[in-house]
Amino acid sequence: MAWEDSPSHVCRGGDKRALTFCCPPVKPCPVLYALEEAELTPQEYIDIKEDFGQKTRLGRGEGTCFGSLVWCCKPSKPCPLRDMLLRKIDMSLDEYLDLKKELSEELVGKTESSVDERVNALSETFNVSKKEAMQTLQECGNDLKMAIKLLQMKKLEQ
Repeated sequence: MAWEDSPSHVCRGGDKRALTFCCPPVKPCPVLYALEEAELTPQEYIDIKEDFGQKTRLGRGEGTCFGSLVWCCKPSKPCPLRDMLLRKIDMSLDEYLDLKKELSEELVGKTESSVDERVNALSETFNVSKKEAMQTLQECGNDLKMAIKLLQMKKLEQ
């Protein structure tokens, strides 16, 4: 089963679980803030990802930007290098996302509450039911920034 509530990329406002989709911390970018939130040093982050790659098929990566699928993005972001490799090694997107979810759990632990926290925050901020907040979040592909924009627009229409 694919990772249904996978977060947006960190650089698009995703929570710390999205570190699984990030590059190595080689330049100043939002990954550094997510690492801080996850209480990981850049070296710990690199070590966890490389170790996970050695234990799983995410370690494959001939031709990808950083030589391993552990550094590759979420499938919603187009990447011909990642996609060619997935086809070459016969890895489905479901398997890719399942492994990325496992990697995320190794990086930050199981954070099922993070979805609840986002739903609660949306519900309270925009004075909507939790059901409507969850539905909006799901419609936006679990992209919190997009859900906020959508709820702001709905509020303006009232």
